[in-house]
Amino acid sequence: MAAPSSPPPAFAEQLVREALAAGFADFTPATVDKARLCLVDFLSCALEARDLPWSSQARAVAVRGGQEFAMVGHGFAGSAGDAAFVNGVAGHGLVREDMHAGSIAHLGVVVWPALLAQAARQPLSGSQFLAAAIVGYEVGARLGRALMTAELARLYRPTGLIGAPAAVMALASAAGLQADAAVNAFSLAANTVAGLNQWPHTGGSEMYFHPGFAARNAVLAFDLARAGALASASILEGEAGLFAAYVRRPLSAAVRLFGEAEPEIMAVFNKEVPACNFAQTPCQAALLAAREVPAGAAIARVEVFVTAAAERYPGCNATGPFELALQAKMSIPFGVAATLARGEIAEANYARLRDGAIERLIGHTELIVDPALSAAFPARQGARVRLTLDTGAVIERALDDVIPASPELIVERFMTNARAAWGEDHAEAVRKYIFEMETQTDLRALNAMLSRAAGAASDTGETA
Repeated sequence: MAAPSSPPPAFAEQLVREALAAGFADFTPATVDKARLCLVDFLSCALEARDLPWSSQARAVAVRGGQEFAMVGHGFAGSAGDAAFVNGVAGHGLVREDMHAGSIAHLGVVVWPALLAQAARQPLSGSQFLAAAIVGYEVGARLGRALMTAELARLYRPTGLIGAPAAVMALASAAGLQADAAVNAFSLAANTVAGLNQWPHTGGSEMYFHPGFAARNAVLAFDLARAGALASASILEGEAGLFAAYVRRPLSAAVRLFGEAEPEIMAVFNKEVPACNFAQTPCQAALLAAREVPAGAAIARVEVFVTAAAERYPGCNATGPFELALQAKMSIPFGVAATLARGEIAEANYARLRDGAIERLIGHTELIVDPALSAAFPARQGARVRLTLDTGAVIERALDDVIPASPELIVERFMTNARAAWGEDHAEAVRKYIFEMETQTDLRALNAMLSRAAGAASDTGETA
């Protein structure tokens, strides 16, 4: 009589096993450099957004004192969770965070805050830190590809649904957590997922707090698992698990990591412009078209061809009136009209909510779902803009994919913001530390470097 076979492992167990098996040596220099640039871009955003209302509100509720965890550019918070919350909110504060289209999620604003907190309380080498980040991006991206649909994203914030599981696996990887404990941490994090998408309809600022909640929940789930908390290994495929709860269907196959394709972090793009992901390519195409409009000619009609995902995402098809800049940053019609009216894509565009020229162009703008562009998404995020002038002439410009921020622009933005906060010497010291991170055996020094308050005196006694 044959012995009974063991039941197959739960899907979370398979995911955790693959995540924990990945190490620094498994990743190419290009993948490691991509992770480094994503960290630099995250810190750049957090520094630039440090005094915006939502960043200040997040700091106001953080408990200070006790063990010191860096709030980027603002000194220390008293707990890892509080620091992760504050940094997650600040990193998201410009709406310029990195983007993974396949999961419709911003992974860096959750993974980096959690990992920075962990690096402040446990000796981590630079190699461990970067490899753990790549794992976190991979888990979030693969989980998001399996979970998210355009209809689900109309109701729930993708970053809120996959952020905590992604970040907790980055923590498990960094800390070398045992597999059983890592499964518990992953399941606990999945129990905390949240984030509703009502905010694009009202301009509410809850969007900014979603990554903070997710990062803090990841730290809490990780700490609970290390303390011995137990959670359901069947959290993904169970009859009341994540997929049954949110997409109303069971997960039929395990979410696999690091297949034959490149790691998912290589599919992440860094934004050129502080606006919604889905508005990026339409605005870039509009800028190309605007440069062809003859002097003295007026635009009589604007047709914007986009993916179905772009048209369906909350706030992207809004035509106003706009009361808050966030509403404008989400709106494709506003972004395109402002680009055409101003001849540039810039942060200043989103302060011009009552600009007559922009309002006129919005009134003449039609958003059209293009089947070919939709079929190419999410591998490519194309858009096409067709202008009809008052002379009857037609100008049409298209992009097959979004144009990301270049590595040079990412570093330049970081240095600009770091100099403004810390002065030239400290900004250069942080940049050098990050670009030589693989040589570091204990990143706790980075915690102290990032915590330096904006405008604080330097070690030489000079004012930054």
